[in-house]
Amino acid sequence: MGVVGQGGPRPVVSRRREVSGGSARSLLTTLLGEYVLPAGEPVWTSTLVDVLAMFDVEEKAARQALARTAAEGWLSPDRVGRRVRWQLTPPGRRLLAEGAERIYGFGSGDRHWDGRWLVLLVSVPESMRDLRHKLRTRLNWAGFGSPTAGVWVTPHPGAEADAKLILDELDLSTQAMSFLANYGALGQERDMVTSAWNLSEVADRYESFIDEFAALDPRTPDAILRAQTLLVHEWRRFPFLDPQLPNELLPPRWSGTRATAVFNDKHLHWREPAQQRWTELASS
Repeated sequence: MGVVGQGGPRPVVSRRREVSGGSARSLLTTLLGEYVLPAGEPVWTSTLVDVLAMFDVEEKAARQALARTAAEGWLSPDRVGRRVRWQLTPPGRRLLAEGAERIYGFGSGDRHWDGRWLVLLVSVPESMRDLRHKLRTRLNWAGFGSPTAGVWVTPHPGAEADAKLILDELDLSTQAMSFLANYGALGQERDMVTSAWNLSEVADRYESFIDEFAALDPRTPDAILRAQTLLVHEWRRFPFLDPQLPNELLPPRWSGTRATAVFNDKHLHWREPAQQRWTELASS
């Protein structure tokens, strides 16, 4: 079978799957982005099944994950005799490359802020609960916080394009208004931040990440491959959890700073031996 063409399914990023992160399909996505994408080569079903087994994913679940991921347009199967190997589709490769750029650079960018807020006003009637839920979920995923009903804010003015896309998809653009503004003299800016985002929950997630990986020291090739995969798999969630506020808006001793250092250090340290072990398994 060939690569998914223009008439085939178009892969999408499921933010719900990214945040939950425990499914076979989510683990498979991590393997595709961390090893299959940079290798640039097709990968046998048996390789993916065997590696997923390192994470206690049963063969049936692994094969189902492959089939569903292919049905979503990420992968294309190629039968060689009685065996099947998988190659990334062009759209799948593009989305994985974009995801890799977001994951590896997350938390390490310039936190300089000019003090401006993007303010979005959009009101949905209480009776339209499903639409309200979709709007809240998608704007949260895009990094917006809501300090009060109908008001959404972010210190990243460039997020206006994301907001417009969300509002267009939900047919709410004609009911919304947006402004760029500095915080005024009334009230406290940090109080607004506390009302808009649950940073304590994000900090707890960072602390758990640090506890899991800071002291981890795998020694065997399989253990390093497993550790590197889990490191990236867990880190993938944070771009959807952390609004990446400027330093001056963060609590003192923000745990995200240390978590970023742990990720960067471990990923660099484990990357070469993990890639080498993947190559060995893929070639066997």
